[in-house]
Amino acid sequence: MSALYLSAYEASSPALFEADLACKDEVLLLHAAERLVGFTTLRVFERRWEDRPLRVVYSGDTVVDRAHWGQQALSFAWVRRMGEIKRGQPDCRLVWLLLVKGHRTYRYLHVFARSFFPHERQARPELAALAGHLAGELFPGEYSPATGIVEFSPSRGHLRPELAEPRPEEWTRPGVAYFLHRNPGYRIGHELVCLCDVEPANMKPMTLRLFRQGFDA
Repeated sequence: MSALYLSAYEASSPALFEADLACKDEVLLLHAAERLVGFTTLRVFERRWEDRPLRVVYSGDTVVDRAHWGQQALSFAWVRRMGEIKRGQPDCRLVWLLLVKGHRTYRYLHVFARSFFPHERQARPELAALAGHLAGELFPGEYSPATGIVEFSPSRGHLRPELAEPRPEEWTRPGVAYFLHRNPGYRIGHELVCLCDVEPANMKPMTLRLFRQGFDA
């Protein structure tokens, strides 16, 4: 996992990667012919917000070997896992918190959900307040409420230039230009705080089908 991560990210190390991994609860692994080609990590924790119980799925490091870009197995497994987590406490609000280092990860929010924060065309002040509260708790001294960015200095890992910069055909895809505008320090390890409700009413059709597979299993 560490070698795969370091093949895509600069300004990190095996020790830094393993320290971050130790703070997570779960890892989803992607294999091809018994070789590890991708993974994503997550942590689940509980809080209260506006006097109601809240469960938070916090996404950690995610990487897929470039030769396997375009596969959907890892993201499909992740959505099914969200359904399983929701099944554990179906009446409790569930949100997805992620710190976004690159435009491809930010675009995944457009595929997953109808609404999230931050969004180019949607104002979500309640989500913005909750995102700021959680980021301030998790990253005191590094989270900037003025920008909505966790400004690690020095960087704790940022995409290699050949992966961080959009290809010409990507500039027209939803969210790419907006992410680069909202997080101009992405090249040096700044991370955009994003938040999304994990609820059926907020899901795109494909997401909802996979989510229900996990929820009903």
